[in-house]
Amino acid sequence: MKQCKWRVFSLGIALLVLIGGIAGCSPQNQDDSAVQYGPMQDRSVHYPLTLKDQTGNQVQIEKEPKRIVSLMPSNTELLFALGAGKQVVAVSDQDDYPGEVKNLPKVSAFQINAEQVVALKPDLVVASSGNEKQVLDQLKKMGIPVLVADPKSTKEIYESIVILSQATNHLKEADQLVAKMEKQLRAVYAKVAQIPEEKRVKVWIELDGNLYTVGGDTFMHELLQLAGGKNVAQGLKGWPKVSPEQVVKWNPDVIVSLHGDTEEIKKRAGWQSIRAIQEGRVYALEPDLLSRPGPRVYDGVKQLAETLYPDRFGESAR
Repeated sequence: MKQCKWRVFSLGIALLVLIGGIAGCSPQNQDDSAVQYGPMQDRSVHYPLTLKDQTGNQVQIEKEPKRIVSLMPSNTELLFALGAGKQVVAVSDQDDYPGEVKNLPKVSAFQINAEQVVALKPDLVVASSGNEKQVLDQLKKMGIPVLVADPKSTKEIYESIVILSQATNHLKEADQLVAKMEKQLRAVYAKVAQIPEEKRVKVWIELDGNLYTVGGDTFMHELLQLAGGKNVAQGLKGWPKVSPEQVVKWNPDVIVSLHGDTEEIKKRAGWQSIRAIQEGRVYALEPDLLSRPGPRVYDGVKQLAETLYPDRFGESAR
């Protein structure tokens, strides 16, 4: 993976640590997380439309949006997965998926320029709690609808899909997307459920070289649970920074790096007694699949499961 991508991810993690961008909601247990959304009852969308977003705010949308500005990569991915990609006219400077976004105008995700957004003439802005509230409020005062989709669990991803599909008039696509995601996650969970508790591996997820990791109340922790792993930092909250000595005490069976530098980890002073290092189980995984609560959540869980249990899931491309 290109070094620039790791740097972008590290910047995102630093900001998440400061503002709690995607943390804060206790994950569901595995049975609850394994998807429980069926087709929506109301099949029609009528405008003007009032929706409650994931912050509880009422959002008035006068007509079907044709010029959407998306300020967070996970929301952009959801919009495109719903078939609303042609309605998106600009995305954040953190966006890189799907490929179509590379040719769209970019706006800053974390230092939003309100004038730049207004100049794009949006009829809907899709945001996250990670975006600057002051600027979002400013856009609202200018009469621009701002809808916050901010999932912090797999269950809330489905809620985001419902909200965004209603806002953009893509209900049928939402049914199809949810059904696909449910089927995929159930397939992984069926294999994970067969792994005895005593054989499940302890995992240290390393977000960057400063030893920030994944607490037990985060989206990534839930994905690790779905993949059958035991988070050594599950007793902590948010995105904590821990000491090297603490990781040694935890003695993880597997180390997952989301910043790409596995060789540095393997050579760290004082870490040679860690089981993961002794057994060569230090892996660099694709960060976006694990950090973005969006339509590729299955890919993230599958990537983890293949890495943790290659004998059950097959070798992962690492």
